[in-house]
Amino acid sequence: MTTSAFALPDNLAAKADPRLVADDDRHFAAITDSLTDTLADLQHRLNVERKAPGGIGQEAMDRDQEVRRLSARLRTLRRFSLDLCLGRMDGADGSVVYVGRLGLTDRDGNRLLVDWRSPAAEPFFGATHANPMGLTSRRRYRFTRGRVTDFWDEVFAPDEFEGHHAALDDQSAFIATLGSSRSSAMRDVLGTIQADQDAIIRAGSRGTLVVDGGPGTGKTVVALHRAAYLLHSDPRLADGRGGILFVGPHQPYLTYVADVLPSLGEDGVQTCTLRDLVADAEKFPDETDPEVARLKASAAMVHAIEPAVRLYEEPPKEGLEVDTQWADVWVNSSDWEEAFASVDSGTPHNEARDQIWEELLSILTDKHETDDDVTEEMVRTSLARNAHLWEALTRAWPVIEAHDLVGDLWEVPAYLRRCAPQLSPDDVTRLQRPDPQAWTVSDLPLLDAALLRLGDPGASRRARRHKAAVAAERRQMDLVVDDLVAAGGDEFGTGLVSMLKVQDMQSHLVDQKALEQVDSDLLAGPFAHVVVDEAQELTDAEWQMLLLRCPSRSFTIVGDRAQARHGFIESWHERLERVGLDRITQSGLTLNYRTPAEVMTEAELVIRGELPDANVPTSIRSSGVPVRHGSTDELEPIVTAWLAAHYDGTACVIGDPDLSDTGRVRSLPPVLAKGLEFDLVVLVRPEEFGTGIEGAVDRYVAMTRATRELVILTGG
Repeated sequence: MTTSAFALPDNLAAKADPRLVADDDRHFAAITDSLTDTLADLQHRLNVERKAPGGIGQEAMDRDQEVRRLSARLRTLRRFSLDLCLGRMDGADGSVVYVGRLGLTDRDGNRLLVDWRSPAAEPFFGATHANPMGLTSRRRYRFTRGRVTDFWDEVFAPDEFEGHHAALDDQSAFIATLGSSRSSAMRDVLGTIQADQDAIIRAGSRGTLVVDGGPGTGKTVVALHRAAYLLHSDPRLADGRGGILFVGPHQPYLTYVADVLPSLGEDGVQTCTLRDLVADAEKFPDETDPEVARLKASAAMVHAIEPAVRLYEEPPKEGLEVDTQWADVWVNSSDWEEAFASVDSGTPHNEARDQIWEELLSILTDKHETDDDVTEEMVRTSLARNAHLWEALTRAWPVIEAHDLVGDLWEVPAYLRRCAPQLSPDDVTRLQRPDPQAWTVSDLPLLDAALLRLGDPGASRRARRHKAAVAAERRQMDLVVDDLVAAGGDEFGTGLVSMLKVQDMQSHLVDQKALEQVDSDLLAGPFAHVVVDEAQELTDAEWQMLLLRCPSRSFTIVGDRAQARHGFIESWHERLERVGLDRITQSGLTLNYRTPAEVMTEAELVIRGELPDANVPTSIRSSGVPVRHGSTDELEPIVTAWLAAHYDGTACVIGDPDLSDTGRVRSLPPVLAKGLEFDLVVLVRPEEFGTGIEGAVDRYVAMTRATRELVILTGG
C-alpha cells in the first residue's frame, strides 16, 4: 500500500479528507516513480558522456556543455523530491495541471509536471478573481522533508466553494509564509509569487525594463526569478547565446541570494558586483575627495579611454627598408596604413597586433620579387624573422597595460587634456595625484574600460608560443610518418600510412591538450541580458561598465530611487537615457510583503523627512510587535534574550563595528545591509549614520531589513 504524501498536523485534520487529497496522492506516487526512473537515466547518460573521448574544438565544447546540463539537472532533482511540485490548477474545462520547478513526464510520455516558466503554468501565478485565466481553483502546497504539511486552495468559481471549504485559507497561509523565520540564505518564492510580480517576471527581454519598488516589495526575488525565466523561455538567451549577467550591490548580498537560482533549476547565470569586474578591486578604498569622485563618475571620463588608446594606434608616417637574403623591400606609409586598417572591428588593441603583423607580412611578400627558386613562403618566413620590422611595429602599436594607460591620465596633464577636452584646467589639475596608481573605487569604470579596450597584454606572446608549439608538434609528426612510409607501411597497409601525409589528418593527430590554453574571462561578456539590483546607486560611469558587456541593451533594472544614498532627483527614464539605454519601460511594485506595518510606520517618517515624495510601499501585514527604543548598553541582553526565545531565525546588529558575527547574529555597517533581511534588526546609534540624504537613506534601509522586530538603541 502506498504511503500518503500528506503529513498534516492535528490542527489541519479537516484537510486530510480523502475527497480533498486522494487525487493528489495518486499523482504524487506517479511523480515519485518518474523521479526514480529519471535520476537513473540521467546518471547513466552522464556516465556515458564522461567516458566518451573529449574531442577537440566544437566537439569538445558540445560534450562539456552536455555534461554541465546533465549534471545541473541531476543536482536539482536530487535536491528536491515531491517538493518539485508547487501546486495544481483546476481548469473550467475539467483539466488538472500540476506545476513544478521543472517539467517531468512518466515513462509513457504523460506530463506529470509542467515547468513553472512554461506558458501553460502562467495561470498558476497570474490568475486573479478579476481574471481567473480559465481556472476554477488553484492549490499550493507546503512541504517539509518531502511530505505535504499544509496546503491551501483559492477558488475562482462560486460553485466550487463547497468542494474546497476545508482548505480555503489562502491569505492566512500566504501571510504565515511571509512571516516565517529567515535563514542565512534567501529562499525562492515560487510557491507565493503574486500576480503583479509574475507579470514582471514574464515580461519580454527586449529593451530596458525598470522595476521600481520600495523595501520589501520583492524586487530582488522578482529579479532572480526573472533571470531563471528568461534563460528557459527566451531563445535569444538560451543555448550559449550570451546568457545573463546578474549584478548585485556587495558580496554579502551575493552570498545571501546565491542559492536561489540553483533552486529554480538554473546555475548558468554569472553573478558579480561591480568590483568583481576588475581584478583586486575589492581592495580599492572610497575616493576621499568628493569633487574628484564627481568628475570620475561621469560617462565622459570613461569615454576618454578611446582617444587615449588611439594615440598608440597611429601608423608610422616614415618609410622603412626591410632586407631579406634575396632583396630589400620598402615599407611606405601606405603599407602601414593598409596593415593597420586590417584589424577586425572590436578586436582589443593588444590582440590586434598579430592581425597587423600577418597583414604586413602579406603586403611585403606581394611586393617582393619571387621566382621558382624563391617562393612566397620563403620570403614570408624571412620577413617574419626581421627584427627591425618587428621593432618598428612594436613602436607604432605597442602592447599596453591598462593600469599604465589610466595611470598616465592622472600623471601627465597634457595627455589628460587631449583625451578629455571637456575638463577645465582646474579639473585637470585636481585629477593629478602623486601616485598615479593609488586606485580608488572611482577608478573602476576607467580601469574596466581600458581592460576591455586593450585586451590581454600577454595574448600576442601566447599566440606566437602556441603557433610555434603547433609547428613543432607537426614537425615531429612529419618525422614519424616519414619513418613509417620509409619502412614500407605497416600491418594496416601503405594506404593508411599515406593518409597520414595529408595536412588535415595531421591536424587531428596534434596533441592540442598539450598546448597552452587560457581560460576566458567569464565576466567580460558580451552578455545577452544584464540584471542589475540596487541600480539606483550606480553612477553614469559605472553604467558604462555594464553597457560595454551588453551590446543589445537588454536590461532588467531593479531599484528604489528613495534608497539612493547620494540622491536621485530625476526620473528613471532621464537617468537611463543619459547613460545610453533606450526602449525603456517601467513597472512598479507598491506592496511591502516583508516589513511589518509597525516597522514601516517609523521608517516612513525617517525617509520622508528628507524625501517627501519617496515611493514608500504599503505593508500588508502586522507582526504585533512595536518598535522598541533603548540605549546602547542594552545591546547584549537584548540579543541574548532573543536568541534564548527563538530557536531559529536570524538577527542583525547594524552600526556596531566592534561586534563580530556570532552564529545566527550578523554584524554589518548600514551600506552592507542593503538587500538583506533578518527576523530581528538592532540599530546601534543610528543618529551617527550621517546627515542629509545619505544618513536618512542608511537609516531607512537599515530599519526596513526587519521582518519581525526592530530595536533602536541610541546614546552610550
